[in-house]
Amino acid sequence: MTTTTLNSLARASSAYLRSAMHQPIQWHEWGPEAFASAQRENKPMLLDVGAVWCHWCHVMDRESYDDPEIAAIVNEHFVAVKVDRDERPDIDSRYQAAVQAVSGQGGWPLTAFLTPDGKPFYGGTYFPPSEGHGRPSFRRVLLSIANAYKEKNGDVVEQAKMLESSIAQSESFAGKDGRVSAAVIAAIRTSAFRMFDPQHGGFGQAPKFPHPTALDLLIERYARGTSAADSTEPPPYRKERDRMGHPPRTGDDDLRNLITTTLEHMAHGGMYDQLAGGFHRYSVDERWVVPHFEKMCYDNSELLKNYVHGYQATGEEFFADMARDIIRWMDEWLSDRERGGFYASQDADISMDDDGDYFTWTLDEARAVLTEEEVQVAALRYDINEVGEMHHNPAKNVLYVRDSVEEIAGRTKLAAERVNGLLASAKKKMYAARLQRPTPYVDKTVYVGWNSLCVSAYLEAAKVLHLPEAQRFALRSLDRVLAEAWKGERADAGGGARATQSGLLLHVVSYSDPAASHREVAGLLDDYAFTALACLDAYEATADLSYFKFAHAITDAMIARFYDATSGGFFDSEPAADGTSLGVLATRRKPLQDSPTPAGNPMAAIALVRLHHYSGDAGYRDKAEQTLETFAGVAEQFGIFAASYGIAVVHLLESPVQVVVIAGEGDEGAASKLQEAAVAAFAFNKSALRVAANQTVRENLPPALAATLPNLPALVSGKSFAVLCSGSSCQPPIFDAGELERAMEAAIGKG
Repeated sequence: MTTTTLNSLARASSAYLRSAMHQPIQWHEWGPEAFASAQRENKPMLLDVGAVWCHWCHVMDRESYDDPEIAAIVNEHFVAVKVDRDERPDIDSRYQAAVQAVSGQGGWPLTAFLTPDGKPFYGGTYFPPSEGHGRPSFRRVLLSIANAYKEKNGDVVEQAKMLESSIAQSESFAGKDGRVSAAVIAAIRTSAFRMFDPQHGGFGQAPKFPHPTALDLLIERYARGTSAADSTEPPPYRKERDRMGHPPRTGDDDLRNLITTTLEHMAHGGMYDQLAGGFHRYSVDERWVVPHFEKMCYDNSELLKNYVHGYQATGEEFFADMARDIIRWMDEWLSDRERGGFYASQDADISMDDDGDYFTWTLDEARAVLTEEEVQVAALRYDINEVGEMHHNPAKNVLYVRDSVEEIAGRTKLAAERVNGLLASAKKKMYAARLQRPTPYVDKTVYVGWNSLCVSAYLEAAKVLHLPEAQRFALRSLDRVLAEAWKGERADAGGGARATQSGLLLHVVSYSDPAASHREVAGLLDDYAFTALACLDAYEATADLSYFKFAHAITDAMIARFYDATSGGFFDSEPAADGTSLGVLATRRKPLQDSPTPAGNPMAAIALVRLHHYSGDAGYRDKAEQTLETFAGVAEQFGIFAASYGIAVVHLLESPVQVVVIAGEGDEGAASKLQEAAVAAFAFNKSALRVAANQTVRENLPPALAATLPNLPALVSGKSFAVLCSGSSCQPPIFDAGELERAMEAAIGKG
């Protein structure tokens, strides 16, 4: 770095902001002080929004913000504000909308120019230090903006008004309400098939993102056998199949093909870390080969669900293996094993000159750590050649699965067992060697919402794949959130927790840098919705009623803080307590679109519906329906980007199927078989609880379920049994796992 003097970001908590504390820019954090300075000095504001994992943010930092000459221009003409998009997604989302309106693109780094009161009037993403490829240099942009602000201030103010209006319009759903209908699910399926890449899997072309929420909806529809009812236009590849004279597939065949092709190609591609496990953020090519190398906890949590559910729906053991491998990576790299909690991300690079060098291999690097025989099979398996895929260093290879074990065996004349053994030893040696390289930064910040997504994914995997340690860590992580980030009122020792409307959930549990002071950042809608759902998942995993009470309390606080009682739906953030929102934060947002995490409104609706099924409180269902009605007139237009909305519609419109397994004393084996039958099928509207007969069964159940269950004379038998409830009635006790499985298939509409 070029300076020894710290700027004000030395007082920041976020790792991204603290990484810029040595820069010669006189950075401000977002807050009243920065705005007061801009207004006092009548200077425009330069807003940089980025993240610690963002490659091009690091590049722009090194090329421009570390440059004393650029810093001198910024310090003379602007008040500079730096924002961490992970810490303040509410700021990022609004200025992204503005920059997209003016430039046609968004992303990170987000570089926006604002009036002294924070209204955007120009912006872009990455600006290079010198002219080229049709892009102006950042120096020229800065000087032009400074001159325009002084010489053409009226035009600047007018542009700012137009952009502020465009932000409000982009977030307005007024007049777009309607009746909630299952037609949106068919529309999402149609969108998925229109975008489906039949050769490589996934949706769209390069760059290619995984869209896990859309995959989950499609997997569930396939598992339920509902695809024939969700009729769509023929996918593009069907025309080619017809031309070749191949017999037509059924709707189920098409859907299974979409699911398995996508899950298999993602797993075999370079977007998946073939050595350590875990997914990178997205692929720059349509084949899933060359990724953007950063790894996010929320991508891996949602893809973990995809592979667990893919295994449930298809029975493909490979998908179960993938789920376990994702957990292996998250356990090793993104987990606070001592205190609980999931870390936010791992960076892509070490420096601006680096582009995934930690994760990629030259043929010579492989030869240096492997035997000749291991090199032979590893090179075939992972396509390691003298010339690789990385433009900045053509010798670098991204590891992806090119050849199967059987193909390698045929080419090398080795037995398949020998090939497997050589691949296993090669992977072990290459990973050990990689661990000796400088390692990209892991942001150990524990964000409440993202942590809750990981908790839910781990609980789902633990339930289906019988992973007790994954369940234990998920519960420890959730307990930490509830202990450190939930500011609700505590009940007496025996009563769990219950909050008034003043209950507050924070956005951050802990920051990455132990030297940083801890800031209490108010939670957003996502934090409340994701955590309420994680608490419900924890209740279903443990039958510990305290988790249900936490879900109840957090949902009540979510309603009090974010629900729009006038028009329906939830705002993403609360208005400023004193009524003076900075910049464009006064613009209210109601998030509908999945980008990149599941959207807040449908997730809130899912929490409300699930809570209604357990509590019997019709007010929760009413608010869920009103929330979904708010977007019903426009949701279909979002296609696969409204997949969370489609999942919420399934929850709302389909009757719940609830199974309670009562484990008889000394009859644990039978209880386990019943539990396996209860969790085997994948359906959004299904839940399964297991309680011990020696517990007071009704006291471990929430009100609606306790009231629905009949008297249980079978308790006196000492045998394990299950009670299946659907809608408002329960069937007689079931003692046989096969009978339970058949009853459940009938109840969830399969078969």
